[in-house]
Amino acid sequence: PARLAARRDTAFGTGASGAPRSRILVTVPTEAASDPSLTRDMIRAGADAMRINCAHDGPEVWDAMITNIRAAGVEIGRYVPILMDLAGPKLRTSAVAGPNKARVCVGDRLDILREPPKAKAKHAALSLSHPDLIDRLTPGMAVFIDDGKIGAEVVEITSKGAKLKVTRAGPEGVKLKAEKGFNLPAVEIDIPALTEEDRRALDFVVGRADLIGYSFVQTPEDIRLLIAEVDKRLTEGGHRPGVVLKIETSQAIRNLPRLIVQSGALCETAVMIARGDLAVEIGLERMSEMQEEILWLCEAAHTPVVWATQVLEGLMKEGLATRAETTDAAMAQRADCVMLNKGPYVCDTIRFLSRVLGRMDRHMSKKSARLGPLRSWRGNISV
Repeated sequence: PARLAARRDTAFGTGASGAPRSRILVTVPTEAASDPSLTRDMIRAGADAMRINCAHDGPEVWDAMITNIRAAGVEIGRYVPILMDLAGPKLRTSAVAGPNKARVCVGDRLDILREPPKAKAKHAALSLSHPDLIDRLTPGMAVFIDDGKIGAEVVEITSKGAKLKVTRAGPEGVKLKAEKGFNLPAVEIDIPALTEEDRRALDFVVGRADLIGYSFVQTPEDIRLLIAEVDKRLTEGGHRPGVVLKIETSQAIRNLPRLIVQSGALCETAVMIARGDLAVEIGLERMSEMQEEILWLCEAAHTPVVWATQVLEGLMKEGLATRAETTDAAMAQRADCVMLNKGPYVCDTIRFLSRVLGRMDRHMSKKSARLGPLRSWRGNISV
């Protein structure tokens, strides 16, 4: 436990006095680049570490964010680690078109084309960021779009692409959009783990970030590739940043022990349960079980775990958490770090999460129950 706690603190900060055992990692909004008080308020509310998503903004904005985070940390008297998250080779929709504003319902035809669809396409249609993947499709295969909001089954392969039938779309249908995730759970995607955009981001990240978030990492070779690119950019005497392995595919799950060993041999390492893409890849039915297995494996390997995706999203975006979200936040206490995304109620969400995590610290230590005294009925002998 002491070794794991030390690695948690190295990666995600030591936490304020009286803070919960689990650290809180907060995604930095663009506004934090121009508003130093926002970063200060987040840290005072209980944020232990900050995440910058390299899929958005650019070096000028990132530099301003980092300047404000470092200054706020000095002012408050705490070192706040910075995670810079590479976008990675996520499969996305490229162009979309179709009648009814490209909205699809269950039973509708959906075409996946090698070329961008025409504006007045007869059926809903889309193209992909990696059109060569159309060659991997086969009739009967399931595909998912926009974090699983749209599900479809391949019906036929044609010279222009593939014809699909929509099997999931909600009671009022779902609008197709560009730049949304595209998942093929039955296919092992063999594309480079680092994109050219990632390499350009590394030019900025190395030397500034404490941690690098490695999106869609799947093999030990992927890790060696990242470290080689990092080392090219290190100045003399520079220190390799730590790596957070984002587990988002079935292949990454199968390779997780090898990923931990390979990364841990080269740098400080943590694992992120990236539940958005992972849930689509393995199915919601398996998601809860897989969370448990990843937590067990990483605890045995003395590797910190980040619990991520949609934590208290209702509270963050609308100011009101659901009961299910609150229970999910309580379950997250077993991880070493909990990640929040951005939203207008960020400080309220940080404070709420901190209180939930603190309460759960009385009952759980990682995956083991503490069996502590029940205090809610203290002095009430009638219960």
